[in-house]
Amino acid sequence: MKRSTVAGPVVACVCLCFAGPLAAAELPATGVVAKPSPSETTASTTKPAETCLNDLSAFDRQMEKDGYWPGRAGNGYPIMDGSPPAAATGYRGARLSYELRTLVASASILAQRGHQQPCEDVLSTTRDVYKIYLAYMQSEGVQTVASRQQQQIAAAQPVTVNAAAFRSAELIGTDVRNVKNEALGSVHDLLFSPKSGTIAYLVIGRGGFFGIDEKYVPIPWDDFKITPNMSLLVLDISKDVVDDAPQVKDDQLVTSGQFDQESQKVDAYWKAHLGNN
Repeated sequence: MKRSTVAGPVVACVCLCFAGPLAAAELPATGVVAKPSPSETTASTTKPAETCLNDLSAFDRQMEKDGYWPGRAGNGYPIMDGSPPAAATGYRGARLSYELRTLVASASILAQRGHQQPCEDVLSTTRDVYKIYLAYMQSEGVQTVASRQQQQIAAAQPVTVNAAAFRSAELIGTDVRNVKNEALGSVHDLLFSPKSGTIAYLVIGRGGFFGIDEKYVPIPWDDFKITPNMSLLVLDISKDVVDDAPQVKDDQLVTSGQFDQESQKVDAYWKAHLGNN
């Protein structure tokens, strides 16, 4: 039962990290917006714990290399459908896939708030859980993420001919990969044309770790393919093409004038590069 004690500190960590922002969003009874408290101001300007962020990034790359983790771009859980026996985990009903994602997210929150040692403590626990998870996946002969994705990419169809309706909640966070199964980023936002009201671009978040230092690249919606299970979006381009593509800030293209001006530059770039790789 030793590992069952991990849940308490992790839950407490997540609750404490989110309690501040939720409370700050509430309005007082007078209807007047309260000024941020000194503690809130300090929290918003806290320097991230760079050492632990680097350790998290290295751990993330190792998990992706092992083949049973969707990678930093993905929002999905690791690919474990069942649960290992209680003897392997230390307690019954273990769902290591969910536990791993929660632990990694918790460590990331601590790192972003500048809590170096608590972040490293949670990361240490995460490594222990991952060892059990990896051993179980390998012993069961579970197919790796890469092999599953390659099969899906081969069956991807253009979004313009896909008969399915798309919801924003389904698209945002979806991994974007090229035909070689190289990660290009994930969907950060959708941009609609102010004239037609239809999706014009998907804004792809690239780089960074858990949203830190991400770069945003708008790519025309019509140029994407999507896998049959809608788990991946596919582009026939190289990573270098996306690296050199026009970027936008998180709040750009929000007005009609901005959209018209920026879209000309974006469209010209992708017209010259898509389909040539």
